[in-house]
Amino acid sequence: MQPRNMSMSGVVDLAAVKAAQEAKAKAEQARAEAARQGGGAVSAVSPSSLVIDVDEAGFERDVLQRSTEVPVVIDFWAEWCEPCKQLSPLLERLTAEYNGRFVLAKIDVDANQMLMQQFGIQGIPAVFAVVAGQALPLFQGAAPEAQIRGTLDQLVQVAEERFGLTGLTVDPDGEQAGQGEQSAEPQVPAGPYDALLEAAVQALDAGDFGGAVQAYKNVLSDDPGNTEAKLGLAQAELLQRVQGADPQQVRKEAADNPGDVRAQIAAADLDLVGGHVEDAFGRLVDAVARTAGDDRDAARVRLLELFEVVGADDPRVAAARRALARALF
Repeated sequence: MQPRNMSMSGVVDLAAVKAAQEAKAKAEQARAEAARQGGGAVSAVSPSSLVIDVDEAGFERDVLQRSTEVPVVIDFWAEWCEPCKQLSPLLERLTAEYNGRFVLAKIDVDANQMLMQQFGIQGIPAVFAVVAGQALPLFQGAAPEAQIRGTLDQLVQVAEERFGLTGLTVDPDGEQAGQGEQSAEPQVPAGPYDALLEAAVQALDAGDFGGAVQAYKNVLSDDPGNTEAKLGLAQAELLQRVQGADPQQVRKEAADNPGDVRAQIAAADLDLVGGHVEDAFGRLVDAVARTAGDDRDAARVRLLELFEVVGADDPRVAAARRALARALF
């Protein structure tokens, strides 16, 4: 199964952003429910389920889906690889020591050549992480244990602070789980807008962007602060705007008419959908800097909307906010 939610070069992946927000909301809701019940754990898994063998057929289930609950560290290895024989046992020991803060997925590259190619791996051992559908290269080769610990510490910190993934609760007395067993999913109470949000997601998946926009607006009309609906609306409106557009024609108009704010806005939308985040932001900051009045305000508003799609904690958003401030003042 192709790791379609991955972004190996840091581009925007709308599916991954959505998964991250859903994972964060689920984790926060689960923690709140646990607190109401006296602080008890929301779920527990057996220690053996923290290390799993993964193949191409089970990649989406065992890595992509699981990464919305807990960071998944991937160890690409092969039987003939001598450094792998040093690194793999160390990773397994650290997985047990971190006690549910991440899951270790072991992938034999000889048996899963497609996954090796999709991750762009040139040599093994190679270690990646997947968090809320986003792939992150960690290191290659048999690195020193201290370095590996530092990398894993950063991973679990980012997973918790950015995505709200605090890991799994491990039951040391739990039954031995079979390889590939799915982690127990926290049971959380249904929210009052779950049906509407699910309808919006289904509309997005079906390409009905107008329907998704309306569903998210229905949620926000009753709950203006709903984070998931705000993010979903920004995504759906962006996809609706570029639907049916001729990318070549849009980019030609923007290039031929640098002073046309509407042309620059349309091109910025395409830039973002195509993963060219800095280009989208830079294009609109430039438009703000060289215009005034309604044109300037239109470029500024669209830039703020694109910030919502990418996420406030993305460093590219922070940099663009600074550039926008300079352009305005």
